[in-house]
Amino acid sequence: MKKIILTSLLGLLLTIMVACGSEEEASGGDSGEGKLAELQESGTVTIGFANEEPYAYEEDGELKGAAVDIAAAVFSELGIDNMESQLANFGSLIPGLQADQFDVVTAGMAITPDRCEQAAFGEPEMVYGEGIVVQAGNPLNIQSYQDIADNPDIRVSVMSGATEVGYLESVGVSDDQITTADDIPATFSAIQSDRADVTTATEMTLRMAVETAGEDLEFVDSFEQPDIEGVPSYGAAAFSQDNTELRDAYNEKLKELKEDGTVAELLEANGFDPEANMVEAGEVTTESVCSGENY
Repeated sequence: MKKIILTSLLGLLLTIMVACGSEEEASGGDSGEGKLAELQESGTVTIGFANEEPYAYEEDGELKGAAVDIAAAVFSELGIDNMESQLANFGSLIPGLQADQFDVVTAGMAITPDRCEQAAFGEPEMVYGEGIVVQAGNPLNIQSYQDIADNPDIRVSVMSGATEVGYLESVGVSDDQITTADDIPATFSAIQSDRADVTTATEMTLRMAVETAGEDLEFVDSFEQPDIEGVPSYGAAAFSQDNTELRDAYNEKLKELKEDGTVAELLEANGFDPEANMVEAGEVTTESVCSGENY
């Protein structure tokens, strides 16, 4: 009799477990519906960005820029039309992803092997080089990163968290020559107040920012692009490493928008050269940059 009761109880338990399993499968299993489904249901994606024109920046309370426009187009294709923006210092963007403050970072952020260990990057959306801004007339005749390394008296201000800090160090610029600032206007202010002699960032950022910065600053057109790892840079959207499903869905739509010409149009509308700054689908992959093959 005990054996019959035990057998019945075991059968009932198995039935309950199977039923629970079926319910979990129907609702998406232990992982729930996933970040993509969650965003599609809410219709809103939270974007982290830093004020760096023309990649992503805020103007009159509105989020603008090439990376922003590309992200908006991709998310619209995914059925997510509302972008809730959150301004952060550039160096806080990846930590913000890791802390779930943002669903995605869109700031034209350069893909690097180190960053690939901290975030899941989408496929490259743009390619760009470096630039420098100095005091008007370039009194110290700074034409390259090597010029900065060769003169220990030259002081350089760089946006916190930017890849340029590592670039400078790789050519021999000493740590005591480098100071960091929250954003590009702050690096310009450092030069204007004689706390720095030069600043460096991506070429497009500095070209556009210096136009409204005042006549006491000058973009150096003759700057020599450094022959170092990471230059040129490939910019992409970045996601939490827990949200690779969202990243993969983003990549799929991004590929379609590259192939139909939308991405090239959005780059051009934001001042980029659609030929020089465009990364064709499959031309250079995030995997190849993360591995160091294209870095």
